[in-house]
Amino acid sequence: VQLQASGGGLVQAGGSLRLSCIASGRTFSSYVMGWFRQAPGKEREFVAAISWTGSNTYYADSVKGRFTISRDNAKNAVYLQMNSLKPEDTAVYYCAATIYGTMYYSQGPRYDYWGQGTKVTVSS
Repeated sequence: VQLQASGGGLVQAGGSLRLSCIASGRTFSSYVMGWFRQAPGKEREFVAAISWTGSNTYYADSVKGRFTISRDNAKNAVYLQMNSLKPEDTAVYYCAATIYGTMYYSQGPRYDYWGQGTKVTVSS
């Protein structure tokens, strides 16, 4: 599976962005999908994940209520709608896919495939 993330950019605090991640391959619906981010000088952290059908979603406490993850299996796509953005959301955002299911949804090492990252900068 190859993942291509897009949609990052520069936005003012309080603004919104929508990230997209398009996957190659026919087995997209077999993967739990996640978004992670890495801010400068910090470790990569979990942001959100979504189950195979989209019926279950998971969020880091820091983004709960502001970010929404969704997927469209017909388009091999996963999205991250980010609202009420804060300067501390500034990071490179990565989409990732795991075959391990939702049990390890927040654990980066459990993800098998990663996109190249898209940069989000939130100005104050």
